[in-house]
Amino acid sequence: MELSEDELIAAIRKLLAGEQPGVALWIGDDAAVVEAGTGQQILTTDMMIEGVHFERGSISARDLGAKAIVVNVSDMAAMAASPRYALVSIGLPRDVEASWVVELYGGMRAACDEYALSLVGGDTNRSEAVVLSVTVVGEVAPGRAVTRSGAQPGDLIVVTGSLGAAAGGLALSRAPRATATRALSQPWGRELLDALARPIARVGEAQTLAQVGVTSMIDLSDGLAKDLSRLCAESDVGARVDLGKVPVAGALRDGAVALGVDPVELAVGGGEDYELLATIDLTDLERARGELDERFGTSLTDVGVITEGRGLVAVGVDGRETPLRPLGWDHFA
Repeated sequence: MELSEDELIAAIRKLLAGEQPGVALWIGDDAAVVEAGTGQQILTTDMMIEGVHFERGSISARDLGAKAIVVNVSDMAAMAASPRYALVSIGLPRDVEASWVVELYGGMRAACDEYALSLVGGDTNRSEAVVLSVTVVGEVAPGRAVTRSGAQPGDLIVVTGSLGAAAGGLALSRAPRATATRALSQPWGRELLDALARPIARVGEAQTLAQVGVTSMIDLSDGLAKDLSRLCAESDVGARVDLGKVPVAGALRDGAVALGVDPVELAVGGGEDYELLATIDLTDLERARGELDERFGTSLTDVGVITEGRGLVAVGVDGRETPLRPLGWDHFA
């Protein structure tokens, strides 16, 4: 990289310059100064490491920058919070070009603009691989944060959108060259890679669900089975999931044979969908569905029910019940 650290920070500062609501002092001092707001603060952080979460040759710098922001915003959405400020720390190896870093921050800036988020500072350092660490601060009205711990027996389990496309994109990125070339000539192939590289955080949908009265919520970063198991553990409940109701992404169904994958398996055990999984009383379901469709054009599908006890059960299309193993992404597996 041709720029010194100070020159790089100056270039980033220039790229991100502009009015930032609620920001009194940002990049350039020892710390940022921001307005605290009037609600409860919500804080989250997430790390993306080259070779673990991404390969530089498989995603553009701009998409990577945007994704690093969006995955943190998705955590805000899971709490029904509004994202306000972000801090970004990056580790860069010596072979990274300055132009790549500028594109990276361009993607961050675009994502921040999309979610009304102000990027106010961070840190830069040398590392053996590209490391992105993002912290987001948001807020929610006092007592209105939706947690993982409120699910009750009898609540329905619902998910927004469709599942499995990002896992399909990962499978495609690892496919033999001939398979990948054929896939990318088809709409489903391009759609799967887009799902992996360009996730969407359901901020508005989450706040609408909170207003309707969902009892618990989590974002699907590590897969339906694993994230549902985490929600159930926090709520001290079990779950029964109807696999035939899981909304499998259309592009994944279209490409499953070519990729040699089971679409339902990826929809249940894949990760990085960043859709919302929530629990809701049956009496509130239709209202929630209608509001999400009317406001955002986002579907809401009931896929199961919360049960007493701590077991998770999957019901197949043939009606057979089997244990639902919490398969999904595990950084330490």
